[in-house]
Formats: sequence, structure tokens, C-alpha cells
Amino acid sequence: MKDNYQNPIPHLLKANDIEAMPEKIKVHPLNSQAVRHTKSLSDAVGMTHIGVHLVRVEPGKETTQFHFHHQEEEFIYIISGRGIAEIGEEEFEVAAGDFLGFTAPSLPDCMRNPFEEDLVYLMGGERSKFDVCDYPRLKKRLFRVNGDRSLVDWEDLQPF
Repeated sequence: MKDNYQNPIPHLLKANDIEAMPEKIKVHPLNSQAVRHTKSLSDAVGMTHIGVHLVRVEPGKETTQFHFHHQEEEFIYIISGRGIAEIGEEEFEVAAGDFLGFTAPSLPDCMRNPFEEDLVYLMGGERSKFDVCDYPRLKKRLFRVNGDRSLVDWEDLQPF
């Protein structure tokens, strides 16, 4: 999905251009506390195979639903603020300069911001035509094929 922002210089976003870009508020469909204020840098320069987003998470909010991808790798680089990253069964405080990289598949993960300042990070990953994403705490699986998404309960999955 493309933003309405029009980049004035192909292949380059200057800092003032990024600052002028409007944020899109994205609420995760499976977690109403996961609210991200996002600027899609990759969309602004026309990239379609890799997504790169500047994200701001307000105090008291989360980044996503605890999940992992079967096909797509993703990363997070913390720019400012602090957060609590859940990776598998462990929690870690993360702050500016920290990097999180998730292979496909990986341990499930999510982050939250229990602190008083905004958490700001650069997030990126693949944009495959096909991916499977598991939400282990909800026991749900998301299938994405060519942009169409289907969500199923784990108990409804059957061998084929």
C-alpha cells in the first residue's frame, strides 16, 4: 500500500523529506494495544521487494502481536527511546543502537514501550508474495498469498 507522499528525488530521501512525511497509524488487527506510527521509507523511493519503515511507538503501547514468520526475515534497529523486547520465552530491555534480526523461521517476538518517552526504530524486511506467520499465544496462523490474507485457528489446520 503506497503512501500519498511523493518523493521529490528518485532514490534519495533527505532528512527534511522524511520529517515532512505524514505518519500512518497502524493498529494490529489481533492486538489493539499494538499501535505504530509509521513512515514507509521504502514506499517513498518505490521499493517493492524490501520494506523499510521508520516507526514510533508511544508510551504504554506495543509494536505487534507476539509472532514469527516462516518465510520472511525482518530486522529492527532502535534509534531512540527504550523498549522491552520479548524473544521466545525471554525479555530484554532494548535502547538506542540495539539491533534485532529475525531469521525465517525464528523465535516468536514482539516489543512494548512501558517507558515515558517514545520508542523510535527502523524496521525492515522482505516483501514476499507468500508468507506464513504464526501467533503462538493466540494459536492462530496467517497465510498471505499475493496480498490476500487468511487467518486460521491452529486446531482447524489439517494435514494434507
